[in-house]
Amino acid sequence: MRVVLAEDSTLLREGLARLLVDEGYQVVASVGDGEALLAAVAEWRPDVVVVDVRMPPTHTDEGLRAALVVRERWPGVGVLVLSQYVEKRYAGELIGAGSGGVGYLLKDRVVEVGEFLDALERVGSGGAAFDPEVVRQLIARTTRRDPLGRLTAREGEVLRLMAEGLTNAAVAERLHVSQSAVEKHVNAIFEKLELFDTPGYSRRVLAILRFLEQ
Repeated sequence: MRVVLAEDSTLLREGLARLLVDEGYQVVASVGDGEALLAAVAEWRPDVVVVDVRMPPTHTDEGLRAALVVRERWPGVGVLVLSQYVEKRYAGELIGAGSGGVGYLLKDRVVEVGEFLDALERVGSGGAAFDPEVVRQLIARTTRRDPLGRLTAREGEVLRLMAEGLTNAAVAERLHVSQSAVEKHVNAIFEKLELFDTPGYSRRVLAILRFLEQ
């Protein structure tokens, strides 16, 4: 398997390169910034790249943004992010950019070499490898961004029927539950969508609008 390493820490980069070579991988390039990563991928067309998130010149998210470019230009190249941080915005884009050949591991949680090599093999073969903490943080971010994701299945069903124009009584009849149960669901919907009782506004209408916007 042909690998390109992108890590600004020379010590870590050389350590990873030696580890991979000892394990039988072909490290075709080892670079220290995002632009060099793109140049190396264009030249060598590796099976997988291992990239850090924070790289020169600003040490913010250059590595991850370069990884997104790799996914766009060379979709057959696997991308394994190995970082100390979860950069939520671009990590979500990276994961959503394709169905396979992508992974995101946290350096502090990769406690065994075998765990890292297993993730590298999976990503290089078109599979996926994600640290559970990365998944947890991305799900939490999605839930905060999309309040509808906070609703239970029953609350979502109630909101859908509200959007069809049904009253609480009609919703109760459709779902074969009591009207008081429906009212509790409606109040829960208002709370989760952060629709407060404000004079001059109908929370029911606002909730329906939120539903229709999705």
